Amino acid sequence: MARVLFDCERLTLARRLRGLRKNQVAQAVGTTPKAIGRYEAGVQAPEEPMVRRLAIALGVPVEFFQGGRSPVSLDGAHFRSLRSTSQIERDQALAYGRIATDVVAALEDLVDFPDVDLPEYVVSPDEIAGNGPVEAARVARKSLLGEPGPVPHVVRLLEGHGVIVLVLPDAAERVDAFSVGVHPRPMVFFNPAKGDYWRNRFDGAHELGHLVMHADAEPGEKIVEDQANRFAAEFLMPEEDIRGELPQTADWDRLTELKATWGVSMAALLYRARTLRIMSEIVYRNAMSALSSRGWRRREPGQPRALEQPTMLLRAIEIVAAAGTDRDRVAERARVTRADLDLLVRGR
Repeated sequence: MARVLFDCERLTLARRLRGLRKNQVAQAVGTTPKAIGRYEAGVQAPEEPMVRRLAIALGVPVEFFQGGRSPVSLDGAHFRSLRSTSQIERDQALAYGRIATDVVAALEDLVDFPDVDLPEYVVSPDEIAGNGPVEAARVARKSLLGEPGPVPHVVRLLEGHGVIVLVLPDAAERVDAFSVGVHPRPMVFFNPAKGDYWRNRFDGAHELGHLVMHADAEPGEKIVEDQANRFAAEFLMPEEDIRGELPQTADWDRLTELKATWGVSMAALLYRARTLRIMSEIVYRNAMSALSSRGWRRREPGQPRALEQPTMLLRAIEIVAAAGTDRDRVAERARVTRADLDLLVRGR
């Protein structure tokens, strides 16, 4: 039976989910890395006893390896930084993203999610200095927000327009925020270790920029990431609303006030002042150096705020639980472990 049902891609997924190399899996189940490679390539299907050993070693149910569900490719994921993380770390983060699509699919059989309602404003990945990202942000604000001033809640805005927002498990803490324009439902993942309300909001707007502008862009390109930053700056701090409020110098008291009003970091406000040419390049660089020397690049001054937490999947799980399908059943329907489900969708 295992030969018929075994899906080689699910073995690769399970291995990456645990952040393991083929030789580590091989050692755990008493075989060779070459054999694991043959299983993952679909050249050879493991015998039923080996499938059970693989399931135990990788901490997944045997049913995890069964085929039947169309795989969702996350190859187009936009990571904030490719240089600071290893391939194994990115693969692990994407594996969590992949099982998240299974959880969403299982829940969508039982409960209605908001329709995906994001504008599309394609910006060429070759556009270095053009106004495309700014125009895209203005279109997105008009479509999603419809009013001037600060964005009240970035995560709630994303979820309200059909985007799945999740916080990565702690195992993926070195991976920065990333997004995937998965059909039929886009997803945004946040870094669990960042713990910074203001930077997380900028991350959310940055990833929204990718979803709006970069459906077909090659992920990881510096120009594409810069475009998403420019989108986020205009989306969170519209030029028309904030130009008259930004200081020309590093006025820390003023920046602290603006930080509280607009829900962005002082670093983002300095970036905005520079891009709007309110602050000169030399003043900006000196201000950023001052942030670093004072230790504010890691934790800025100001009253701490609780992170904007995603709630859409948690609420869906609570609804289906009230109707008789508890978390164990949801995990079973998604063919993931209860532990992995709880890592992705944490309780209140």
